[in-house]
Amino acid sequence: MTLNNRISFGMPMLVAMLLALIITVPVHADNVKKLSATYTFYGDSHHSLDECKRLALEGARLAALAKEFGTSLSNDTYSYDTNNGDNVFSSLSATEVRGEWIADTSDPKYDVSLDADGYYIVTCTISGQARALGNDAVTIEVATLRGSDLSSRTTSFSAGEQLGVYFRAPVDGYVAVYLLDASNTAYRLLPYVGDAGGLVKTRRSKEYVFFSTSRPDGVEDPSIVDEILLTTDAAVERNQVVVIFSPNQFTPPGNITADGIPASLTLSAFNKWIADARRRDTRMGLSRTGIEIRSN
Repeated sequence: MTLNNRISFGMPMLVAMLLALIITVPVHADNVKKLSATYTFYGDSHHSLDECKRLALEGARLAALAKEFGTSLSNDTYSYDTNNGDNVFSSLSATEVRGEWIADTSDPKYDVSLDADGYYIVTCTISGQARALGNDAVTIEVATLRGSDLSSRTTSFSAGEQLGVYFRAPVDGYVAVYLLDASNTAYRLLPYVGDAGGLVKTRRSKEYVFFSTSRPDGVEDPSIVDEILLTTDAAVERNQVVVIFSPNQFTPPGNITADGIPASLTLSAFNKWIADARRRDTRMGLSRTGIEIRSN
């Protein structure tokens, strides 16, 4: 899986994209709520089954947040593109919903059927933990890149292209990056495999690009930088990049299983760690970005 610090991720590393948010909020731990909701997504000729499941999952989470915490008055700037469900849910989560999803407490349950035209109808039921957005939110900037080019911000990649992650925060702190896949595994990509320190410290307002040997940001030794090569055997594959940030030190979880392979843990253990860590550290937050990889 790794050669000369190059790590390839591909099938079966598929995930249902979660909310593509760049929000972190300091709130009191006793504001954490247990929520559940059911949402039905009606697909059309543009939607695969995996995409319908992803959008049904996002819809269920957003429905739970809106019901518990309400929405802001930003309908005048809200737009809906019927040919791109991603934009619909990103706009809702970023500008309208007054709460944030912390972690799932159970695996999503899906009910799949077909309409009269043979298009998918997917109903998702989800349970999890969430909390209201605070008034003193810390906002981080995150973007996925094609390589290390800041002008190549994208969530759509072709097989064989290199993934870069742009990051900037308004305060000093610590950052970690994970990749989630459909085998219910969370892989810790940052700190790098060869980073014995286990912490990546960032300075306020500084722009960072991770996973590029031409720009070894966040490390003193450029030789330990891992480059992430995206591969797939499917027509379209979806992964998820999760960035965790806090002004306070934290130890990113993950068990090392083999030389050169990123540390990992199960998705359920990852979600539990996030929920516990964010209850202890109310300034910790995360950004989730769904990416897709298309075969050549």
